[in-house]
Amino acid sequence: MARILAYTSPARGHLYPLTPILLELQRRGHQIFARTLLGEVTRMRELGFEAKSIDPRIEATIHQDWQQSNARAALAASVATFVDRSAIEVPDLRSAIEEVHPDYLIIDTNSWGAQAVAETWGNSWASFCPYPAPLSSKDAPPFGFGLPPARGPLGRLRDKILGPLMIGTIERTTLPPYNAIRKSLGLAELKNAEDLYLTPPLLLLLTAEPFEYPRSDWPSNIALVGPCDWDPDETEPEWLSKIDRPIVLVTTSSEYQADEKLVKATLEALAEEDLFVIVTAPSIDIEGFVVPANARVEKFISHGAVLNRAVCAITHGGMGTTQKALARGVPVCAVPFGRDQFEVARRVEVSKAGTRLPAKRLTSARLKAKVYEAMKLTEGARKIAAAFLFAGGPIAASDAIERMLEK
Repeated sequence: MARILAYTSPARGHLYPLTPILLELQRRGHQIFARTLLGEVTRMRELGFEAKSIDPRIEATIHQDWQQSNARAALAASVATFVDRSAIEVPDLRSAIEEVHPDYLIIDTNSWGAQAVAETWGNSWASFCPYPAPLSSKDAPPFGFGLPPARGPLGRLRDKILGPLMIGTIERTTLPPYNAIRKSLGLAELKNAEDLYLTPPLLLLLTAEPFEYPRSDWPSNIALVGPCDWDPDETEPEWLSKIDRPIVLVTTSSEYQADEKLVKATLEALAEEDLFVIVTAPSIDIEGFVVPANARVEKFISHGAVLNRAVCAITHGGMGTTQKALARGVPVCAVPFGRDQFEVARRVEVSKAGTRLPAKRLTSARLKAKVYEAMKLTEGARKIAAAFLFAGGPIAASDAIERMLEK
C-alpha cells in the first residue's frame, strides 16, 4: 500500500471536499499524510491521518479580492494571492516530502508553488480542483464573467472577444512572478494560465456534467468525479430537530469577502414568511445582526444536517455548499460576490436547478422573489443530484489515483 501525502491551500472549502477522497484511500489500506491549515490539523488526526500544518505564513497571506471594484480586478487579486503563497509553499512541501517519503502526492490546485515542486519530484502526482476549472472550450463560455453558453454566430463572436479580456490580464500580471519561481526550480515557463490545469498528470475535477457545461474537448488529464461531500460533524443539533417549518439554509464564504449583506438581506426578506432561516457565517461578525423569531445565525453548523431538511439553499455561489445542496436535490438561490462564484451561479441558473441574483442587484425584495422561484425548481436540482451520484465521488477519485499508482 502507498504512502500518500496531501497538501492543501489554507481553505476549508478545499480541504473538506478532499477529505472523503482521503478517507476512501485510507479505507483501501493506504497511509495518509496531510499538510493543511492549522485549525484543521486536530480534526484530520482524529480521522486517522498523520497531519501537520502548512507554513503559517501561507495562512497569513489572505485574499484581498473583496476590496476590488470589478470581477476582472477581483480575480487578478485572488490569483496574485496564490503567487504570493507559492514562494513559501516550495520549501514547505519539500520539507514534508523529506519527512514523509511519500509514494504519491495530491496537491491543491490553488497551491501553485506546491504544484511546481510536484513537477520536479520525479514520481506521479495528482491535483484536485473543487471549483469550475478555467479551461477554454469550443463548447463553453470564457471563464470569469459568469456568461451563459453562447448561441449562434453572435454568441461565438462574444466568446472570442471577451475570452482574452479576463484571462489575458491575469496572465500578464501574475504569470511572470510565478514563472520566476518555476525557473528557480529548473522548470519551463508556463505560456498561459491554462497550463496550471494541464500540467498535473491527473486533475480531479470535483463536479460533473450537466452542472458543469458539457464539453467535447476535455483535456486527457481531467477526471470529472463529481462533488465529494464531507462535514466535520453531521450530528443534528437538538434545536434543529424541533423546527417544524420548511428550512432555508443561508451560507457565506469561509474566506472573508464582505458578504454580510447577504445575511442582512435574507433576514429582512424572509422575516414574515412561513419558513425557518438558518444562517452559517464562518468569516464574518455575527453579533450585529437583527435576528427575527424565525431565524438562527451560527458561525458554523453541519450543512449536511440542515440540507437534509431544507427546501432551498441561499449561497454566496461557493462551489462547495452549492453542490452539497444540489447533491441532495435541494434547489439553490445563488448570490455571487466574486472569485469563481459568478461561474457557479450561472451554472445553477443554466441547469435549471435554482436561481441567480448578482450581489450588486441584491435587495430583500429581489431575494425573496428569487428564493420562491428557486423553490419551484426541485426537479432540476434532483436531476443534478442524480448526475452527481452517477459520477462516483470519492470512489471514482480513488479509482483514478490507484490506476496511476499501478503504472
